[in-house]
Amino acid sequence: MRLNDEVLAVIVAISIVASVLGIALTIPRNPEPFTAIGLLNPDVKIGDYPREVRVGEEVSLNLYILNHMGYTGLFMYQGKIGYGKIPSDEPLNVTPTLKGYVALCHTCNITIPIKTAFNEPFRNQTLVFELYMYDSKTNEWRYTGVYVFLRLNVTEVALP
Repeated sequence: MRLNDEVLAVIVAISIVASVLGIALTIPRNPEPFTAIGLLNPDVKIGDYPREVRVGEEVSLNLYILNHMGYTGLFMYQGKIGYGKIPSDEPLNVTPTLKGYVALCHTCNITIPIKTAFNEPFRNQTLVFELYMYDSKTNEWRYTGVYVFLRLNVTEVALP
């Protein structure tokens, strides 16, 4: 059985397309690496956050951290009180009230229960969580520029 030129051309074209597709699928992709941090309510959902708390009253939240850097990373989160300041690309220059560490593999995430209380009244108090990543080349913690914040009105304790 002889193949005519048209059938042979179709078979060669299909072979080339299949080869290119097979090679393209085996080449590792290098998506843009990123990290994420999010704040979840006590029911581990987005929204329905506390808006007003009393001095000394415990606030329960959950912190969500995601690693999509392409490799396992060591992360540090810091909770800070901003007194109305809005975070920026630079970390807030205040002492952290909460701090924790977590190692996450690529595409892994974790939800961390957080409990905190405020010591003084302040309208529009800003609770900020900043994310840092350990840089093994410099042996230093590097601020990722990723943060999340919640504004609260902290009121005086009611007197009896």
